[in-house]
Amino acid sequence: MRATLRWAHSDLRTHRGEALFLVLATVGVVTSLLLAAALFGYATNPWERVFTQSRGAHVSIHTGSSADAGRLSGLDGVESVAGPYATASTTVTSRGARASVELRGSADRPAVGRPLLVSGRWLDPAAPEGVVLESSLARALLAEPGDVLTRTGGAALTVLGVADSPEPRYRQGERPGLVWALPSAVPRTGSERGQVIGLRLTDPEDTDYAVQRAVTVLGAGAVREVSTWQQARAEAQGDDRLLGQILGLFGLGALVAAGLAVHGAIGTRIRGHLRDISILKAIGFTPGQVTRVFLLQHLAYALLGAVAAAALTQALGSRLPGRLGDAIGVWQGLPGHAATSVLVPVGVVLFIGATTGLAAWRAGRVPPVPVPRTAAPAGGRLSGVARRALGLRLPPAMVLGWHKAFTRRPRSLATIARLALPLTLIVVAMSAWTTIERFHSTPEEMGLAAALTVRADGGTGDAATRTLLARRPEVAAVYPGVEVAALVPGQTATIALRGLGTRTDPYPYTLAEGRPAHGADEAVAGQGLLDLLDVRVGDWVRMTVSGRPQILHIVGRSIEPENAGRVISTSLDTLRENDAELRPTLYQVRLRDGADPRRVAAALSAAAGRGQLDVHTVTNPADGLSPLRSVVVGLLGVLALIGLVDLLTAIGGTLREGERDLLALRAIGLSPRQISGITVAATGCTVGAAVAVSLALGLPVSHWLIDAQGRSSGIGAGIARAPSAVALSAFGAAVVLGALALAALPATRASRRRPADTMSAVA
Repeated sequence: MRATLRWAHSDLRTHRGEALFLVLATVGVVTSLLLAAALFGYATNPWERVFTQSRGAHVSIHTGSSADAGRLSGLDGVESVAGPYATASTTVTSRGARASVELRGSADRPAVGRPLLVSGRWLDPAAPEGVVLESSLARALLAEPGDVLTRTGGAALTVLGVADSPEPRYRQGERPGLVWALPSAVPRTGSERGQVIGLRLTDPEDTDYAVQRAVTVLGAGAVREVSTWQQARAEAQGDDRLLGQILGLFGLGALVAAGLAVHGAIGTRIRGHLRDISILKAIGFTPGQVTRVFLLQHLAYALLGAVAAAALTQALGSRLPGRLGDAIGVWQGLPGHAATSVLVPVGVVLFIGATTGLAAWRAGRVPPVPVPRTAAPAGGRLSGVARRALGLRLPPAMVLGWHKAFTRRPRSLATIARLALPLTLIVVAMSAWTTIERFHSTPEEMGLAAALTVRADGGTGDAATRTLLARRPEVAAVYPGVEVAALVPGQTATIALRGLGTRTDPYPYTLAEGRPAHGADEAVAGQGLLDLLDVRVGDWVRMTVSGRPQILHIVGRSIEPENAGRVISTSLDTLRENDAELRPTLYQVRLRDGADPRRVAAALSAAAGRGQLDVHTVTNPADGLSPLRSVVVGLLGVLALIGLVDLLTAIGGTLREGERDLLALRAIGLSPRQISGITVAATGCTVGAAVAVSLALGLPVSHWLIDAQGRSSGIGAGIARAPSAVALSAFGAAVVLGALALAALPATRASRRRPADTMSAVA
């Protein structure tokens, strides 16, 4: 054991830099996987906790005020119901913020879908104008208990409390916020009055069947909107789950790359220490002891890195800014946190140990008597191409370097593969970064042609609203439209039916497939709707809008970032053919280049005065992925470390294999500079080949991954954007030039070795 420790200590002193890189790479891999686990837990647990504690409804059905929703309590499979509760749509303002809300009349806290108070208290008959806000709405309004909200019409509402709810959260411009109020505070008349009932099922998997039966009982004309627990859960998970998937993917990729890097490093060192290993065996080391020397040494590196990563994540993770810090703070309070914090580092150490063990086993098989090396050149005889290149008087260093890099095919291919894996992941990360940047720089290419959404109150006419909007010099175009909830065929869910623009001035949808909708009854649809209805471009779909059938021909698939892609869009003229009384209720505003959407929104709100216009900026889905930028930077650092380990291994292997050729090269008249140039050229050729492989694999893989995520989220395929040719060229040039610079110094030192040293090395 003492001799083993002395050998390990001597080896560590000789390869300090390599050991440091391996430890840091392990730290990065374990940290990435722990952050991925935290984001997965954070994305899933908060909603599930609220849903379980509140006994959330599996189905929520909004109907007209005249529907007999109480009949649904007798349906088979319905365990219990919440309501029906009277509702009314209105708009509230607080501290300059404005939001569309749904007032829900409820004197007592319901047993199903019971709101969980976060702060304040529940409704009190002694305070008839008191309300309780859903927590996401309260955050948007910057409201807390004691604040006063102003409702449309000038009525004041006092915030008594803030509560969590498992129902879909408030989304500006897409989904109204939820406000609980006493029944007396809910208007009894008006076109926006309705009711909602929640159904808790005995079998949650029968949700679609339960919705279908409920709509059949009430009648399609009575149902305005249906939401299910699956939709609420998917919306609650949102970007956090996506971040977790990206982190997990890159963490696993980095883990494989780190394992291969360790395997390659040990294999190269074994080939360079064959004489030393033989001496160890000659003085009494058994094959098992030699194997354990290498295995335990690299397991110690991996264990040190894994423990450091776990300790840093535990101590400093919750202090990270933004969503990552919040996710780790929540995750650390979950029941499975302790087990995950142990299993992830242990799994990484075991994986690295498995890859290390294979290479260490080869060290144990080295014979105790060194085998005389072959007299043949390390790279084999010169090929015909190399001889012709020398005949053309090309630089010998370049020709011999190319020959040296590619003549030993199995070993060369293994080196190129090890280098290409982290580089491929870097190309994928660059593509993800570019795609996110395109959402911000060119949103019109990503389905976000309009920068503002404007909703007018009932007293403002269409012509007056359009005139007011067009008066601003920053406004390039205004598209009037409506958006209503529609029941899908089978009446198992609701989708968003949108009519924007006219046939003479159509809305500029971003199409990934098909063509724009020009003719009557033509429409474009998002990926989420196509998946929900199991239809394709070219099919006809029938839906129900307020009891009226609407049949549309899908002629294109649009990039649709809103409502999980469950949107079908046509022109306002097409919807008017089915309902002549239809009037625009919203306006999509496209701004000129360089205009600030927030400033224009504030100016339009001030110009309208007295709350006549509800103006807000269009939500960009890339805003929720802002933490991904810092994550990508960290992942690039981890992958760069792994690639550096592979590169140092390749350079070291090239130098050791070139030791026995040094005398021959000097004998044929090559100068030390030319001899060192051979190693540099061999390194450049190997790294250049790895860069070419990474680009050939990374670009299609990144497109596939990003488009697959787009399809699963409902946005749809076609959003992936590759880095520019300039960026890719700069990446390739930086990698190759960095490798050449890194190889230059050791190659120069090796070329100037004394002949006696060289002869002892090859003996």
